[in-house]
Amino acid sequence: MSDKLICEVFKSSRKDEMYLYVDKRQGLTAVPELLMETFGKPVPVFTMLLTADKKLSRVSAADVVEGIKDKGFYLQMPPPKEPYLLDIHRAYAASHDDAHADKA
Repeated sequence: MSDKLICEVFKSSRKDEMYLYVDKRQGLTAVPELLMETFGKPVPVFTMLLTADKKLSRVSAADVVEGIKDKGFYLQMPPPKEPYLLDIHRAYAASHDDAHADKA
């Protein structure tokens, strides 16, 4: 593969902020079936000319190029949840559970 690649990006129909990057010429042929089952229906987002020095928002373009070169695809996982958001969720869930317990 050369230093440039026409890359197609798909978002997952099942998981927010999960994306698959593939070589447009190969499409999704190299993506394992098990991964596709988890990923869900691939929704095309955009196609771009990708070089190792291109700026991407949450991943290194060099990592994407390397992943496509090695495996035929690159999977971008959703960002980890911020601890404070988990704390807010836990606090809400606890208070919600307490409110239901009071009514019982």
